[in-house]
Amino acid sequence: MALFPPKNPAPAPAPIPMPAVSKPSTLSAEDINRAKQIGARIRARFAQTLVGQDNLRESLITTLVAGGHILIESVPGLAKTTAAQTLATSVSGSFKRVQCTPDLMPSDLVGTQVFDFATQKFSTQIGPIHANFVLLDEINRSNAKTQSAMLEAMAEGATTIGGQRIALPKPFMVIATQNPIEEEGTFNLPEAQMDRFMMKAVMTYPTAQEEQRMLSMLTRRGSDTFDSRVLTGDVVSISDVEFLRSAARRVHVSDAIMKYAVDIAATSRGAGTKPVQGLSTLVRLGASPRASIALIRIGQANALMQGRDYVIPEDVKTFAHEVLRHRILLTFEALADGITSDQVVDSIVQAVPVP
Repeated sequence: MALFPPKNPAPAPAPIPMPAVSKPSTLSAEDINRAKQIGARIRARFAQTLVGQDNLRESLITTLVAGGHILIESVPGLAKTTAAQTLATSVSGSFKRVQCTPDLMPSDLVGTQVFDFATQKFSTQIGPIHANFVLLDEINRSNAKTQSAMLEAMAEGATTIGGQRIALPKPFMVIATQNPIEEEGTFNLPEAQMDRFMMKAVMTYPTAQEEQRMLSMLTRRGSDTFDSRVLTGDVVSISDVEFLRSAARRVHVSDAIMKYAVDIAATSRGAGTKPVQGLSTLVRLGASPRASIALIRIGQANALMQGRDYVIPEDVKTFAHEVLRHRILLTFEALADGITSDQVVDSIVQAVPVP
């Protein structure tokens, strides 16, 4: 006879109900045609301000549709600011331009609290970051304290002023530029902030024919400065941008495409189905999972702009360099040998099998 009779077992906990996963609604032919028409209107305005630089134009439009931020890098004089202003003024939302300098403070960007002697109370004055499109010119000239305020706005879609959290308007997009050759008075962007940019576009010098077309356009226009008021064509509304973003999220992505994006990001970290030999001697930090997310979002946006409701491998490969080049950190040995991140991305894209 047992001295201690067994106790009644505790009832098993009830299973936690899982939320039902709702399938995204499919895109209709009217939605795809509307998206293509909106894209054509934006490209028509670029044709009035920019000569060549088709890759930059498509990178800007695709990032806008995907709902991300973009960093543009080039030497001076290649129309980085003009391209950013063209995209921002193609939409009827608010646009602010901030010229970054070493003495730019976070309050100059996000805003501050001002004491009103008439009411004997503090009032909140919001800064230029509270706009639909924000151009941060020469972002690497701003100090680390200001860059942290930019990171909060880009990552969380809100700012904090005097303990009060203020949401940023929607849509919200940061277009940042930086000059890679100047070092005096600059502060390199930390990896955490670089990772927040969905894409990094690198501009190259125009060809002789494109430069001649540029001079011809400036001569006809009669002005060397950018003026959005003289541009012809319809301006895209905020509701159109919201439609593009919601429609892009409904573009179908197959499991094979998702595996392809994950494989590309994993290969940059030394893993993947087809690891690149000797990559560990070139790369000290590979792309984060945010890169695979960006590849899918960019793939959906590019497919929509091409008039498709499904993603194909070319949608991912087209912008692989823009998505990965700022997320791959090279070793000192690779930098000493003159190897660039674009060359590493080339080897990764070639090694990963296409579904």
